[in-house]
Amino acid sequence: MKNRFKQYRSSFLLLSAIIFGGLIGVLFPQQTHYLKPIGDVFVNFMFMAIVPFVFFSISSAIASMDGAKRLGKIMGSTFLIFIFTAICAAIIGYIGIRFFPLVQNANLDTIKTLMSSTPVQDDISLADRLVGIFTVNDFSLLLSKEHMLPLIFFSVLIGLATSSLGTTAKPFAVFLKSGSEVLMKLVQFIMYLAPVGLGCYLAAIIGDLGSQIIGSYVRVIVLYIGIALFYFIVMNTVYALLAGGKYSLRSFWRNITQPAVTAIATCSSAASIPVNLKATKDMGVPNDIAETVIPLGANTHKDGSVIGGVFKIAFLYGVFNRDITGIDNMITIILCAFLVGAVMGAIPGGGMIAEVLIVTILGFPLEAVPLIIVISTIIDMPATLLNSSGNTVSAMMVTRLVEGRNYFKQRFSKKSI
Repeated sequence: MKNRFKQYRSSFLLLSAIIFGGLIGVLFPQQTHYLKPIGDVFVNFMFMAIVPFVFFSISSAIASMDGAKRLGKIMGSTFLIFIFTAICAAIIGYIGIRFFPLVQNANLDTIKTLMSSTPVQDDISLADRLVGIFTVNDFSLLLSKEHMLPLIFFSVLIGLATSSLGTTAKPFAVFLKSGSEVLMKLVQFIMYLAPVGLGCYLAAIIGDLGSQIIGSYVRVIVLYIGIALFYFIVMNTVYALLAGGKYSLRSFWRNITQPAVTAIATCSSAASIPVNLKATKDMGVPNDIAETVIPLGANTHKDGSVIGGVFKIAFLYGVFNRDITGIDNMITIILCAFLVGAVMGAIPGGGMIAEVLIVTILGFPLEAVPLIIVISTIIDMPATLLNSSGNTVSAMMVTRLVEGRNYFKQRFSKKSI
């Protein structure tokens, strides 16, 4: 019991602080401005660490990769399935927020006053945003948190260059690895301040905006749970059918209970790896596929986080009275959610980076980051359920691509499953 408490103590403390901060904002709105400097200290610490953290963590991870080609067809099929399900998740999330807006009648003047340091960029075309995703016109701009995506791609290139040089670049690879570990420890120190800092920041925001923002968070959790249930039941059923018809479908639903319960109890995809491995093998997935897809998926395949990304973006669109309709907006939201949910999961501590990425890509003020960090906290449990269960059914679909469409039929047709 003690170990289990330690496992999600930080999540419990953060959620408690958010609730407490919200109550203070509602009950004592006139006094909350005293708390805002405390919240600002936490946010500024986070912003100071984000640029070196991204560079060292990504470049180190890429530089240390070796032997990926030996996985061949399994790896190729795995990433194909991961991309397919993540795009499906983003589209479903977008449909949900189109029919049920998360924020309505926002007080834009008040919000602009609270977050006045950065103008909201709502007139940038999709083409210009795509250019800004990959490049900046000067190296010095990479050192700014406002250009997070170009920094990420630059870090990937540094990692690839280091890896390609082998032993020649080994000292630099060691430097990158050490830097990554140091920055990871620094972020850990900063996150110790999260319950107090985020609680104070949220109290100040609610004190100024009133109960309207609380109602929006309630809409977020209610709608997310509804979509999560739909995705878990309906989409996993569709994916299981695609993997091998009725044979794979029966096998999936007979073995998914324990992984699902574990994901809900721990709120951790990583903690669910052992039980997911066993369940996936019980579903009939070959050992080598299970042992590739499940650990890899725990880091890089997060359908629940993709849907959460859609919600965070839609939340900010609503807060700043930006329209989410139209083809350009739809494509922007879906692609951005796919990026922050599917790609950022591969980076250690990527959750924190994802929020900064959202506001920088879409031109929102950086002061809005804590508003969507709250969303990450309140949807953590159902999101983990989708992240974890999605890896098991993905392993089944990878099996079809690798072993053939009749694999599960041949495996189970002569057995009672």
